[in-house]
Amino acid sequence: MDRRAFISTAVAATSLILFSNQAFSAEKFFTGLLPGVAIGGYDAVAYFSAGEAKLGDGAFVTNYENAEWRFASQENLDAFLAAPSQYAPQYGGYCAYAASKGALAKGDPEAWTIYEGKLYLNFSKSVRSIWQQDIPGHIEKANTNFPKLLETWPNVTEW
Repeated sequence: MDRRAFISTAVAATSLILFSNQAFSAEKFFTGLLPGVAIGGYDAVAYFSAGEAKLGDGAFVTNYENAEWRFASQENLDAFLAAPSQYAPQYGGYCAYAASKGALAKGDPEAWTIYEGKLYLNFSKSVRSIWQQDIPGHIEKANTNFPKLLETWPNVTEW
């Protein structure tokens, strides 16, 4: 591993450890960027339709799983209403890499990946680069860890 990769990995790992030890209320969909608003107000459909992280508009909203979801257009809102689970990020919008490591950390809507038709968020773009080195392996671990993580956090309802 070269120096740059080592430093990036060390910073990402330290950030995850520090953040995962902070107390915060886990919600079904991470809403810490804008309380009560899923994935920080970003349009979940735009990741798929436009291939970009795009802020939603307060004119196009719906409630799903106790969170407000915002969309950039009526077309995107309609697509979400037709199949919300197809567009909602995996692991409730929390960091997929952190979940693979047995931690719960916020997801950054700007640090995203679509893999096999599913949306994954990561803590940061540097963490995303680590996540992308072994997406299938990280997903396998996160799928095992995430339900256990939810059991340890207060205020999390059924998943």
